[in-house]
Amino acid sequence: MKQITLLMMAALTLVACVEDPDQPCASQTWYQDADNDGLGNPDVSLSDCEQPTGYVANADDDNDVCAENVDECGVCGGTGAPTWYADTDEDGLGDPQNTLSDCEQPSGYVANADDADDTVDDNLSPIERAFAGRIDLSNLLNYANQAVPNYITRDNTDRNEITDAGATLGCVLFYDKSLSVDNTIACASCHKQKEGFGDRSLASTGVAGTTGRHSMRLINARFGDETRFFWDERAMSLESQTTMPIQDHVEMGFSGQDGDPGINELIVKLEDIDYYEELFTFVYGDAAITEARMQDALAQFVRSIQSFDSRFDAGLTARNGNLAANFPNFTAEENLGKTLFLTPPGGPNGGGAGCAGCHQPPEFSIDPASLNNGVIGVIGDPELADVTVTRTPTLRDMIDPFGNLNGALMHDGSLTTLRDVIDHYNDISIDQANTNLDPRLSGAAPGPGNPPGQGQNLDLTEGEKDALVAFLETLGGTNVYTDERWSDPFRN
Repeated sequence: MKQITLLMMAALTLVACVEDPDQPCASQTWYQDADNDGLGNPDVSLSDCEQPTGYVANADDDNDVCAENVDECGVCGGTGAPTWYADTDEDGLGDPQNTLSDCEQPSGYVANADDADDTVDDNLSPIERAFAGRIDLSNLLNYANQAVPNYITRDNTDRNEITDAGATLGCVLFYDKSLSVDNTIACASCHKQKEGFGDRSLASTGVAGTTGRHSMRLINARFGDETRFFWDERAMSLESQTTMPIQDHVEMGFSGQDGDPGINELIVKLEDIDYYEELFTFVYGDAAITEARMQDALAQFVRSIQSFDSRFDAGLTARNGNLAANFPNFTAEENLGKTLFLTPPGGPNGGGAGCAGCHQPPEFSIDPASLNNGVIGVIGDPELADVTVTRTPTLRDMIDPFGNLNGALMHDGSLTTLRDVIDHYNDISIDQANTNLDPRLSGAAPGPGNPPGQGQNLDLTEGEKDALVAFLETLGGTNVYTDERWSDPFRN
């Protein structure tokens, strides 16, 4: 009986030792496994209740050195280069789909893979994500206070003055292909910065075909007395013009006719784009998107596109705004061309070409009273006549800084060189289909009661024609083609 009691007491003591963490545990000898091959070094050991890292229970490796098992990273007993996960948005969580293996942690990578949407930076605003720093609402580009030469006085702005915020929104709208039904066409698709905000294609490509007229250059659209827009002046203002291509079936597709979605559907579409909520709130104080707000912003951006760094501007500045004086930076030929441009035709000495009568210098904008110029062609159909064209863009920047023409000339692109233009005005043949020819081009003697003319004939010499071309080439600037203010904010 006494022997049974002693056995029971020993068993209870053992149970108490196991269950009580304060009681000492039975330690074990462990052997260092430096080369991680599962075999320990009998000469390097320690005793512990738990298995220490880098140690094993058996001692069968008399040569437990790293030379036997060094990985590609030089780690004794290592398992090779670890996997790192791209942390594009720098939130400390890696993208499990974007990995690389390297012995050292690469820049922009982390060890854990817990961010399935690492391509979107959760720490940035919608504008910061969309435009990668090209739009900074705390430091906007200067649209509103650009330097304008004091000799430039014509301005078609009415109530909608340019602001930095409004023009910034306008720039985004101008370049955003989301404004087309299939996300393929933006305003900038037909009005390219590198082509003088025009298009070198004869007809511009839209979502459902090509445009019926050549795309008009937009440079210096603000600086003129003419307030109407399009070749046929059907838009009463630049503001109303800006959304008409968007609502055209061929151009951008939100026509609201024949199955096309309308402008309201576009507004709903833009409401789902997060950077527009931020931009409209910044500009207007709330996130509401309306066609009128879009029009104002787009018009501000277009009016901000200006070019006054041409050789003509340098010469006019040197002569303190005196157009008639010879410019010191012009050649004799260029000065002759300027004189011919400014001087009306006729007179005892034959006069000049009279270009300034319709293309008002120094803006070189169109006289609002101008009618058709004698070009009545229709792209793609020589049998038709278009006599409704009465407007042109400025004559500035027809030529880019490299001497290239910024696209064909006239609404139908029928004239492909400046010399073609001079030849046209030198000898105008009146087409009986043209019921809208400007009287200044008819060749009729001025004054009431005189018989109708047979078309203007300036009788310019070849040298005079060359001089006019040389002068027109001085009207092209440089900065407008690359200035960040008017560049694509979506570019990669």
